[in-house]
Amino acid sequence: MSDIPVGAPKIDKSKRTWLIASGCAGAVGGAATVVPFVSTFQPSEKAKAAGAPVEVDIAGLQEGQKLTVEWRGKPVWILKRSAAQVAELPKLDGQLADPESKRNPAEFTPEYARNPGRSIKPEVLVVVGICTHLGCSPIDRLQAGPQPSLPDNWEGGFLCPCHGSTFDLAGRVFKNKPAPDNLPVPPHMYMSDTRLLIGDDKKA
Repeated sequence: MSDIPVGAPKIDKSKRTWLIASGCAGAVGGAATVVPFVSTFQPSEKAKAAGAPVEVDIAGLQEGQKLTVEWRGKPVWILKRSAAQVAELPKLDGQLADPESKRNPAEFTPEYARNPGRSIKPEVLVVVGICTHLGCSPIDRLQAGPQPSLPDNWEGGFLCPCHGSTFDLAGRVFKNKPAPDNLPVPPHMYMSDTRLLIGDDKKA
């Protein structure tokens, strides 16, 4: 049986077919228009490469321990130094190429880190773990004392395995080494006593 009521006007099937076809074409065209429009809201490759700030919990970081996190595709080291290690830092000034971090400060050392420890909190060092010579990643030589490829009076720090540059426990490069600058201090600030934000220092 038909669902069309008695006395209802006859439907022009050819017109109905044209309306359906037109509606489908409009829907397809609309979809083609919407997709590029929506895609403009996706993050650009440049924005992705810039990297967002990274929040780090350092509550469990003990003296002598180093934590590595990634920010903007680079390794960022967070090292907890002892009070004795911090106290020794000024004694090394005469052996360092840039003890007060005056070279390219805007690039390598934010204002709040222009101190002997190059840090906000004396015991916590935050630096990018990439040698300023040719981009190798230095290795830990945190313990004091004679070691291969290091002087007998070594007080602890980092050694670049590529060309022998050495850095103290504040990331400052020693004199007469291939690396021209200290290890960079990235922008950072403390969200609390135990939470660190790498990549943002608006409140530092």
